[in-house]
Amino acid sequence: MIRYPWDDRIPAEGEAIEVADGILWLRLPLPMKLDHVNVFALEDGDGWTIVDTGFYSKRGVAIWETLMAGPLAGKPVTRVVVTHHHPDHIGMAGWFMAKGAELITTRTAWLMARMLVLDEQPVPTPEAMTFYKRAGMPDDIFQQRVKDRPFNFADCVAPIPQGFTRIREGDRLCIGGRDWDVRIGNGHAPEHATLWSGDLVLGGDQLLPSISPNLGVYPNEPEADPVSDWLEACERLMGHATDTQLVLPGHKLPFTGLPFRLSQLIENHHSALKRLADFLSEPKTAHECFPPLFKREIGAGEYGLALVESVAHCNHLYVAGQASRIVDDAGAYRYQTKG
Repeated sequence: MIRYPWDDRIPAEGEAIEVADGILWLRLPLPMKLDHVNVFALEDGDGWTIVDTGFYSKRGVAIWETLMAGPLAGKPVTRVVVTHHHPDHIGMAGWFMAKGAELITTRTAWLMARMLVLDEQPVPTPEAMTFYKRAGMPDDIFQQRVKDRPFNFADCVAPIPQGFTRIREGDRLCIGGRDWDVRIGNGHAPEHATLWSGDLVLGGDQLLPSISPNLGVYPNEPEADPVSDWLEACERLMGHATDTQLVLPGHKLPFTGLPFRLSQLIENHHSALKRLADFLSEPKTAHECFPPLFKREIGAGEYGLALVESVAHCNHLYVAGQASRIVDDAGAYRYQTKG
């Protein structure tokens, strides 16, 4: 069973809750439906090591200045551990580095984030528009995408200087008098770091309660199969999970019951793939596959993430040889289960 030790308490903006000796739980706002990201500060000698950072913005800087003067007691942030390259986790890392902090992350996370920050695009790329066409995006949404400035990492991620400390599977970090084993996940983000120390786990977005991390395919790697990567990682991490571990996740509430949660996450995607395979008895585009995958209406604010996740599940069936695909007259891929 999953339990939430702090289900009646959430840290207010600029405040913190101690969830273990020397470990503070902070929460920063996000301007989207998932309206927060969790950050954890580990007291580490004369300073703090923080795990993940939130978006870079004027508001983000102001909140961090309040946190450092308040719950962090004026001691500096000396190290920043980033679990993965997504903006809500790495956004402020460069700001902390400019103040002298060491960045610790996986090589893939650093390369992806630094590349995307430098790759600012005022208009959608031809490759992105081809990707949307292949996914079966309706023409009204497609034409709006052509006109709109696309999301850029530089909008909410501080410039990332050269130089970082790499972590990889099997490494060990000493933070705050605890030894943390690095275990790598995949699927939601490539080479996603999780940290394990006794009955504490820093899970990032690899280990979330109550919501499933987005598994998306994007124009930079349109043939990717993140669903396979995700399932492999969940099965592997299951071997390290115990009921007594307190998981400190990237979103929602800290929780216990990790083996049950991992089994849920695995089953959720197997069930979704079964529903999708049944739905694809007739040729469908990724856009048309929302009903079996999500079983609810998808609004405009969720559309982008829903589309890339639908592509991911269609790709999985295609790569596994369970579905074929053709390009229709509109330029979209139509997937159909074999047999």
